Amino acid sequence: MKQLSTLFLFLISLPITIMAQGWPSAYDGVMLQGFYWDSFSQSAWTKLEKQTGDFKGYFDLVWVPQSGKCLNSRSMGYDPYYYFDQNSSFGTQQELKSMIGTFKANGIGTIADVVINHHNTEGWWGFPAEIYNGVTYQLKTTDIVANDCNGKTKTQADKDGVSLSSNRDEGEGWDGMRDLDHKSANVQNIVKAYQQFLVDDMGYTGFRYDMVKGFAGSHVGDYNDAAGVKFSVGECWDSNPTIQNWINATGKRSAAFDFQFRYNVRDAINQNNWSKLNSTNNLVHDAGYRQYAVTFVENHDTEYRSATDSQDPIRRDTLAANAYLLAMPGTPCVFYKHYLAYPNEIKAMIDARKAAGITNTSSYSNFRSAASYFGNTVTGSKGKLLVMVGANYSEPAANRYVKILSGHHYAYYLSSDTEVAFADKPSGTYTETIKTKLTAVSAKSNAKLVYTTDGSVPSATNGNVVPGGTSITISDNCTLKVGLLVNGSVTSTTTRNYTFAKPEDETFETPPAGYTFSANFIAPATWSADIEVHAWAWIEGGDNYTPDNNAHWPGDKNHVYRVGKSKDGGYIWKWCYYGTKTVPPSQIIFNNGSGGTGNQTADMVFSDKGWYNMSTTQSDPTLDIKGLTQTSVADNAWYTLTGVKVSRPTQKGIYIHHGKKVIVK
Repeated sequence: MKQLSTLFLFLISLPITIMAQGWPSAYDGVMLQGFYWDSFSQSAWTKLEKQTGDFKGYFDLVWVPQSGKCLNSRSMGYDPYYYFDQNSSFGTQQELKSMIGTFKANGIGTIADVVINHHNTEGWWGFPAEIYNGVTYQLKTTDIVANDCNGKTKTQADKDGVSLSSNRDEGEGWDGMRDLDHKSANVQNIVKAYQQFLVDDMGYTGFRYDMVKGFAGSHVGDYNDAAGVKFSVGECWDSNPTIQNWINATGKRSAAFDFQFRYNVRDAINQNNWSKLNSTNNLVHDAGYRQYAVTFVENHDTEYRSATDSQDPIRRDTLAANAYLLAMPGTPCVFYKHYLAYPNEIKAMIDARKAAGITNTSSYSNFRSAASYFGNTVTGSKGKLLVMVGANYSEPAANRYVKILSGHHYAYYLSSDTEVAFADKPSGTYTETIKTKLTAVSAKSNAKLVYTTDGSVPSATNGNVVPGGTSITISDNCTLKVGLLVNGSVTSTTTRNYTFAKPEDETFETPPAGYTFSANFIAPATWSADIEVHAWAWIEGGDNYTPDNNAHWPGDKNHVYRVGKSKDGGYIWKWCYYGTKTVPPSQIIFNNGSGGTGNQTADMVFSDKGWYNMSTTQSDPTLDIKGLTQTSVADNAWYTLTGVKVSRPTQKGIYIHHGKKVIVK
């Protein structure tokens, strides 16, 4: 007995490896790809963090751009250089941690874009040395695959007298950068430390692996085990059998993007043949792989970018594409451009998905199929969701399905036995009065609805009793609760939280305190994009001030604040410097945030707290303050020198009142 006890103690003392599950089964979450190509302003960490309230309850995961610092000043992150320095083109490391922390506090996990197939260098061999937890990590030339760049790297290595790995690339090569040998113990050690840093220090929830066809899938499984994550998805851009083989190679410790699902949707829409959706060539169709399918209809590599870079986009029916995506099993990943264009419609679709209880492993069957329309019935844990896309289809039987949402070329129906009260306007922030339609989804013919708008729980004696199909008007901040009222009892209460704010273009900001230098800019009315600033000093070697003391063109976007509006409709912006430099910059440029390719001012001499327009410096702020939008003199309004309307000031300073400068002592 003593020997058995000793053996037992020995066994439990051994280290235990927790196997990553790749992606949870019966997962009901929805993911957002929180960026598109060159979305530096819209996907800035500070910008995404501000949208937490609207994401909450809808997006359970947000996939963000690769967040490590790159050599190029303007980078989407696919040319990685630093692992442990997270100051990127989307903001500072501190801003990133703040965003991830805010997301997490609101039930949203952040998915890191992990780019480990290849690595950027200064020259052929310039890998940086980085220190994490007291350990120095640095890639070596022997971490580069033997056949990198089709032999060009070997030729250079022989010339420079350095050695490469003896291992050839395990997958597809890419000539753009050095392909890493994931059989190398040093590479594995660095990647595991890097991912530990992303999870433990930065707070990431899981990983999206870039270009996984470049190295063996078994490494992804090992890396996930080491990091202990339960959310992992690989970009295995290929046909369905290849994607399934890759999932198997990871030991089913990672999900994969369902590219064939995306191509089915693209073909149905672009070829105007909705029956193309009736395909078995995707992960979602296979019940054995449905759990590992992350579905999507557009991403940063397929979207339309420009006339010269059109990619392979869905050319119309964006909402119908998303309606199909959000009704189907798998874990849907919504593209950020689509969300920005149709936030309320997409969130309403997510409400419907959650009302039916659809998960990544739900079953489905075809309802109707023709070239002009297509429909599937998806069975969730709470009811069935019927999605119809296309045109000219007949309505389903009213005793079986209740329509809850519809739009151009799409409609959602819940089975009557779902037993839910549905409001078609999702929770979120609105800029004007809305009407939300309340629908009673019930198999009971006498079901009615009862609602409150003060956050209290509706009951037979508390709230407004209305029939299903009633639309109510909401014009002020409120918490709507609506439930099914049947035989005096209320069940299935649904909650919506509505807030109202000015349109974003009319929302002005107050810069945080603590800046050392500042400059004000009155933009022309034609400059609709956010403003970016480049400031520098003409000294030996140059000295950059934007952003975060290490800027390159086009400059800082995260510390430029919209503070007012001019008479001609243009906005007034304030750039603030929060760095450690005590000597001001000598030159400054303002541009309209189009990646440095749009409108810009001339190179102008920097004047601290100075005022600028397109080409000149205004030494007297009142010259431009006169151009601010003001109400009539009779309203007795007061304005700061930056043009922000305030109540009668109580703090000392200079203000504009009745069109004149007033000193308040």
